Amino acid sequence: MADIVLVNVSGQDKPGLMAMLTSTLADYQARVLDLGQAVIHDELALGLLVLLPQGTDLERFQKEVLQQAGAIGSTVRFSSVDPNRYGQWVQRADRTSYVITLLCRGSVSPQLHAVSALTHRHGLNIEHVRRLSGPVQLNEDPDESKVCMEIRVGGELKDARVLQADLMEAAGSLYFDFSVHEDNVFRRNRRLVAFDMDSTLIDVEVMDELAVRFGVGEQVSAVTKRAMRGEIDFKESFRARARMLAGMPMSVLHEVTDAVRLNEGADKLLAALHHFGYRTAVISGGFQYVGERLREQLGINYVYANELKAEGDHLTGEVVGEIIDAQRKAELLREIAKRESIALQQTIAIGDGANDLPMLASAGLGVAYHAKPVVRESAGHAISNFGLDSVLYLMGFTDTDIDQALA
Repeated sequence: MADIVLVNVSGQDKPGLMAMLTSTLADYQARVLDLGQAVIHDELALGLLVLLPQGTDLERFQKEVLQQAGAIGSTVRFSSVDPNRYGQWVQRADRTSYVITLLCRGSVSPQLHAVSALTHRHGLNIEHVRRLSGPVQLNEDPDESKVCMEIRVGGELKDARVLQADLMEAAGSLYFDFSVHEDNVFRRNRRLVAFDMDSTLIDVEVMDELAVRFGVGEQVSAVTKRAMRGEIDFKESFRARARMLAGMPMSVLHEVTDAVRLNEGADKLLAALHHFGYRTAVISGGFQYVGERLREQLGINYVYANELKAEGDHLTGEVVGEIIDAQRKAELLREIAKRESIALQQTIAIGDGANDLPMLASAGLGVAYHAKPVVRESAGHAISNFGLDSVLYLMGFTDTDIDQALA
């Protein structure tokens, strides 16, 4: 009977080791069933699962491999694999896998322990870990350093919502961000990223800022609170607030727009996305004028927001066209994806408010950015401790990828 052998090689990583080992495999006409390799601080861990032809002299094969590895100071361990056990492993390979992206600061070990313990509790097994962030510098303040890892897990996950809730609770006490998503072809092939604007892409709520400068801040805030309590819907509240801006000089809108600042990491994220060929969009319940300025500044492909009517140099308090509310945001995401021939599963939506939830739920990856708890819990993916550029980690990009894109 043919032998299935697992060959584990460890030791200092040296050039030519793989070529040397595969030369022996070729001489014995061994069939490679699986292989994996990792190098940590120049230390190698290599695994080769091979099927040796029937009649192979197993002792001789092992002796030759030992001699080759020993010549460069590597250690080899052989394990025989029962064909039935191999068959069971093949069947398990078809099960659903998930990717957990862990983003944290500090010593990392408490956060990593929390995530690994929870995955174990939920019946998942860690199969692969990949560091996405760059090497940690010893002179860095641990509380300032950023560490991101991509953890691939497999197993039968009974309830993803319970795992999500458990991770959310741990993240709240240990101050880390995370994302859990199914490891499928769409996760690796996102093509469209849509942003809410106010308090997501930029650091202010423009309506509130305009109201304060025009002297109607308290009145506008009162209407906003009524809308948040569900007493009036978004469209009605938006029209009511817009009417309070009637007579406001356009120069005030220009001044507020000029003073707008991007949220941390926004410019870096947009530059990287465009370098990698992604389409981008702003879908906002804010103002078109501000969105157009961001289009010019950041090269955004699509901008959909609300337009205030003006006569001469003053606002009339009226709104031009349809008001973009929560449902319209989701519809626009779908319309852009269809126009670009992009599957909805290949889209990413990022927002901070409850009116972003339908858009976040429609996207293949919906990310709550520095949002309130109800939005974080509903969105499923959240960034609460880092900048917008951290979304690149959720997409699987490494610091090396990002640095090359921005070079």
